[in-house]
Amino acid sequence: MAHTGTGFFDRKGHFFKTARDATVSDLAALLGQIGEGESLAPGIAYMLLERRAEIERLFAEHDAMLEEEAAMKAARGTEARDNIAKLPSRPAH
Repeated sequence: MAHTGTGFFDRKGHFFKTARDATVSDLAALLGQIGEGESLAPGIAYMLLERRAEIERLFAEHDAMLEEEAAMKAARGTEARDNIAKLPSRPAH
């Protein structure tokens, strides 16, 4: 007898029984071919999904460091401009 079920599709339209499998497929496709022979991408994609919370925390820390770095560069740029003496303009000949 026929029955209904739930399925999930990756971005390529392939069917998977679980959302996890569909997401791993999408991550693996995003990573592309890794290694020679059979790609390591599916295994890496699975690990990325399993460690998502830690990875997201690392990216949040990375973003905070980038903001701090940009602020430090901007502050140094302002200091450098304050130390530059403007020469009196000379008339053009």
